Amino acid sequence: MRTPINRSRITAILTFLICLNAMAKDNVPVSVTETIALSSFLKIIGEKHQVFFNYNPSEISNKKLDPSRYQINKLENTLVKLELETSVNIDYLGANYYVVYNDESLRAKKSSKIKTTLLKSIKQIRQQNQVKGRITDMNGLPLAGVNVVIKGTNSGTTSDFDGNYSINANTGAVLIFSYIGFNTIEKTITTAVLNVQLEEGISLNEVVMIGNRSKPRTVLNSAVPIDNIGVAELASTGQPTVDKMLTYKIPSFNSTNQTISDATAHFDPADLRGLGPSRTLVLVNGKRKNQSALVYINDTPGKGEVGVDLKSVPAAAIERVEVLRDGASAQYGSDAIAGVINMILKKDVEYTSVNAKTGITTEGDGFNFGVDFNSGLKLGEDGGYLNVTAAYYQQELTNRAGEPGEDLLFGVTADDPTWGPWLQENPDLGMTVGQPESKNLNLNYNASVPLKNKKGEFYTFGGLAYRVGKSFALYRTPYWVQDPFNLLHSEGTAYNGFQPTFETDIRDNNFTVGIRSIVLGFDMDISGTQGRNAVDYEVNNSINPDLGANSPTSFDVGAYTFDNILANLDFSRSFGQISLSFGGEARRERFTAEAGQPESYVGNGVQSFPGLQPSNAVEATRDNYGVYGDLEWDITEQFLIGGAIRYEDFSDFGDNTSWKISARYLLPEEKGAIRASYSTGFRAPSLHQIYLSNVQTLVSGRTISNQGTFNNVDPIIRDGLGVPQLTAETSKNISAGITFKPIPNLFFSLDYYNVKVDDRVLFTGEIGFDGDNTTTNPVEEILEANDITSLKFFVNAVNTETNGVDFVSNYSNIGLGNGALDITLSANFNKTEIVDDIATPTLLANSGYDIFNRKEQSRIISARPRSKILLGLNYELEKWQFGLNNTYFGEVTWQHATNPENDQTFAGKVITDLNLGFDINDKIHLYVAANNLLNIYPDEIETNGDVVTDLGGRFRYPWEVNQFGFNGTTINGGVSFKF
Repeated sequence: MRTPINRSRITAILTFLICLNAMAKDNVPVSVTETIALSSFLKIIGEKHQVFFNYNPSEISNKKLDPSRYQINKLENTLVKLELETSVNIDYLGANYYVVYNDESLRAKKSSKIKTTLLKSIKQIRQQNQVKGRITDMNGLPLAGVNVVIKGTNSGTTSDFDGNYSINANTGAVLIFSYIGFNTIEKTITTAVLNVQLEEGISLNEVVMIGNRSKPRTVLNSAVPIDNIGVAELASTGQPTVDKMLTYKIPSFNSTNQTISDATAHFDPADLRGLGPSRTLVLVNGKRKNQSALVYINDTPGKGEVGVDLKSVPAAAIERVEVLRDGASAQYGSDAIAGVINMILKKDVEYTSVNAKTGITTEGDGFNFGVDFNSGLKLGEDGGYLNVTAAYYQQELTNRAGEPGEDLLFGVTADDPTWGPWLQENPDLGMTVGQPESKNLNLNYNASVPLKNKKGEFYTFGGLAYRVGKSFALYRTPYWVQDPFNLLHSEGTAYNGFQPTFETDIRDNNFTVGIRSIVLGFDMDISGTQGRNAVDYEVNNSINPDLGANSPTSFDVGAYTFDNILANLDFSRSFGQISLSFGGEARRERFTAEAGQPESYVGNGVQSFPGLQPSNAVEATRDNYGVYGDLEWDITEQFLIGGAIRYEDFSDFGDNTSWKISARYLLPEEKGAIRASYSTGFRAPSLHQIYLSNVQTLVSGRTISNQGTFNNVDPIIRDGLGVPQLTAETSKNISAGITFKPIPNLFFSLDYYNVKVDDRVLFTGEIGFDGDNTTTNPVEEILEANDITSLKFFVNAVNTETNGVDFVSNYSNIGLGNGALDITLSANFNKTEIVDDIATPTLLANSGYDIFNRKEQSRIISARPRSKILLGLNYELEKWQFGLNNTYFGEVTWQHATNPENDQTFAGKVITDLNLGFDINDKIHLYVAANNLLNIYPDEIETNGDVVTDLGGRFRYPWEVNQFGFNGTTINGGVSFKF
């Protein structure tokens, strides 16, 4: 039954928003007993009316005023009053620029003739005071896209491809130069030519978009922990896709290749803080990215969850990635329990880049090749831009199968008189165990055009990803599945069995259009977003034995799609020390499942993955609406407090209210900050988890059998077994930490977090026959009626608590010989525990069923490393770059379903990556790298008497728990062009 809307909550929220909105009066909300500097007041006016003031700071530094005396909604009246009460002259120069100067002799002569003469004079001065120069790094190479801003104003520019810039500013004004990956510096204008060199450093002073919705903050002074990673840092990992790049840059983020896991092998579950893929919200340019169409239902980390397809956005389209490591449901809504990942797209217009790369493992497999193109162009003369990216990447399979020489899963030994010779010829049992084949094509764009009144912009961005892949199922040995009709081998030749392939056709698209403008003094952002992910499945090189000679060998086994449409309306405004934002979101989601061809599911279905049946087909939708308010108050320059509240109502399960409070205190001389936050959060069960149903071929005990997944609305589950309706997970997050920057190029941060999640949605283990042949319970009746050996379903049934610590440090620009050395050390330590009994439905509990056994529990408490440490050394010497990165992946533990003696802990390992780069000139760059230089593999699986652990020796390395995959060393290289 749908939870009724809580009217009192709505009333409270609306009252809260109305009170906040009341602050948006025309009067500036600063205490009437306080005065502020004229420069600060000019900044407030500039933000409200989108105008820019140029002035010599020394001329007005001693001027203060009481802002409560001014009505700033009328620009001209405010400027006239300023002239009268502060003894300054303010003249309009055109193009929304004003000049402010102090000259008493001119003030006494306000005739129209003198004002005309003055305007001409000021324009001449403005032309004469054009400052220009060239911006380079410490090696003399030009830097394109550097932000150059006149301190105390909104006036600024950026450097072009050759590092050149020009800006109109008065002598004595201060220019601020900032660029991602480099230390921000300030320079006072003394001459008409000002050349600048920037040192590489920590991206602490770059403004980040996530963590608050109004006043910009930086990594250093944010009230919550944020990582800000530029595209150069991502590329330096040598990894092929964004999810793997983040794995080797952020200790609390994990994603690894999966194998023998149907479609999961083509998506690779990713998560923050070990809390599962479903609890990390992904944004693109601050807008919600659609989830994938896939539920991870195989025996891998993240089983039973839904994530975002991070392979759908290429690194070539990304300017930087912001990672908020804190609960943020009160600001962004469902899914943001573990944190938020925000991918900021490029908007460069000054140059075109082309990159090509290739690589191969030292085993001679896994060949990969990629090429990407990125370019931009200006749209008009007022700051409009269009940036486009095209990227292609392909990889071939790897194989690291075990070689047991016998098959204990089927009881076939090496001395078997019939199959012994086959085992000798196929010691790996015919298996292919490794990364899948894949071909990816991505097209992305990011564009903006100023509005005619130049007080806002129209923007749009989006992308289309197309990916095909091939992974492999368990090899059907000749003593397991026969081919009596010679469908997979030629008549008269020896039959050696077959390995079915699982092939995917994946499409992901995401498009946003919007307008940013000024409405009643507020920054307004209204936008619409459409996102879709679709995956079609095929099983090839297989048969349906029940069809005999009429069986195809290629099968369409079905398809899934997920799409959403969002509308967002956001307002924000700063009132001196107070920053306010509020807004709302409306979203419609749709999940569909399409049946496969009949030959794929009739009888027992095609070997490896029986197709989706008409009874599995579904089209489900839901709507949800949310409103939020967010307030930050800089009580002093050092002390900040903030709060947020969000109400959401879902059409299927009900509503939720989440809230958050945070505080931050800046250390003296802005050398760091002390910060803390507390929040509640939630995650709505995905449509996939509510409506998914299918039949899979999996290993159960020592047999291969068909297992059925029943959806949450099926009367068989709801009425027959008493499984309740899925509802929202809820969370409580605590975070506290410190940032410290004792010297300009040394930075530390340390943050503790505690996350409690109640009513986690889990995918149960296999629920099968109880072994009692004398009676039949309700579960067994369902199994017999559906011709399956076990069943599974989704249910809110577990509460967890996660404690952890994040540490980040960076020491940059250390002089070493003629070059500069950067050292980065970061780490994550975490532990997740199940804190209460599993909430088993009463009927199942009374029948003695364990719906979430020890093996299933290990997927949420020990399948990801509890510790991960990154140590990076990067050295630049003239045109050379050297990188040595070491990543320690802590131990993981696989738990046996019932017998702790068969558990296995896989020891922690260090993966070493070596990179070498060389700049032929400022337009051509070469690099070569060795990932996993020392050829480190996980510990091998020990059977401990249970052959199911490694499927009779088929798997050499762990697959149900995962640290870093098992490809071994990969050698790769590439070339980059800029023109």
